[in-house]
Amino acid sequence: MHDSRFAAVHDCFRGLLADGRETGAALTIRYDGVPVVDLVGGERSPGRPWRAETLVAVYSTGKPVAALCLLLLVDRGRVGLDDPVAAHWPGFRAPATVRQVLAHTAGLPAFPVPRPAAAIADWDLLAGDLAAAEPEWEPGTAAGEHAWTYGHLVGELVRRVDGRSVGRFLADEIAGPWRLDLGFGLSAVDQRRCADLSYGDPDWPARMTGEPGSLRARAVGNPAGGLDLAVLNGPLWRGCEVPAVNLHATATGLARLYDGLLAGGTLDGVRLFSPELVAEATRVQYDGHDRLLDRRVRWTLGMQREEDGSWGMGGLGGSCAWADPVRGYSFAYATGRLADFDRVEELVDALHGCL
Repeated sequence: MHDSRFAAVHDCFRGLLADGRETGAALTIRYDGVPVVDLVGGERSPGRPWRAETLVAVYSTGKPVAALCLLLLVDRGRVGLDDPVAAHWPGFRAPATVRQVLAHTAGLPAFPVPRPAAAIADWDLLAGDLAAAEPEWEPGTAAGEHAWTYGHLVGELVRRVDGRSVGRFLADEIAGPWRLDLGFGLSAVDQRRCADLSYGDPDWPARMTGEPGSLRARAVGNPAGGLDLAVLNGPLWRGCEVPAVNLHATATGLARLYDGLLAGGTLDGVRLFSPELVAEATRVQYDGHDRLLDRRVRWTLGMQREEDGSWGMGGLGGSCAWADPVRGYSFAYATGRLADFDRVEELVDALHGCL
């Protein structure tokens, strides 16, 4: 797809590949509800070109997708935002509400029991660890990105209320109706479409983990394997559900999702969410210091809201997706090269210059 108005974005994307800062990626931008940029380039693995249908793990870019599964149940009146989690999840010890879970203020940013990589496939074990955990702060009084735990907190609420896993719920209730190419817990067929992840530099895992013993290290490093290519590029990671961090998606699927939210909950004539739910989901719930990210964050119900009014989420490694209601576009970048966000920043500069 080539819209001449956005030639600078095309040039920027091709430049990232040409200078080796990108090895394989996809970029989709929808403006005023219409796709205006839809690019893929590079390789998904050595000798295999990146295609429009290539799926890639996008880390925390998937957190809003998990949140939307629970929010759909809120919209249908099956869960209340201010319900205690324990009202739906008997035995859950932390005095947190559904809203606090969604806004990263529940006080459970790390799994409390050290677990090996194999534990990522044991949903009941990890959910049980969280149910028994004491919060690290009084819920609602502080925020810290629930880096690995978010998906199990949200996903177990979905399962307790609906009966389906969050991956099944996503496929049936959101991805299917809106024709979104993304999911948690891929089938063997879909795993064959996946791009392999690679490090932009060999120090990337250590930089992302942070200081040993820090909250970030405890949150990102447990269970083990979440930054290990041998795990990330294998069937265990791709086939199980770790909804905080292992959404596999195309850029087109992510951009379409945000376009539906930007339109108030309707995409291609299919309404999934009420405009009121979208407004509440994208409203700032917490504005202040984030203990894990160590910076100011404006948390909505599952997303970060920026000063310019845009809302969405980026993931470790550089993938990200968001909507900009002021400028009227949705944006999704999905990459297999785990590095920093400078690539996206340059693409956004080019886009805003075009607009």
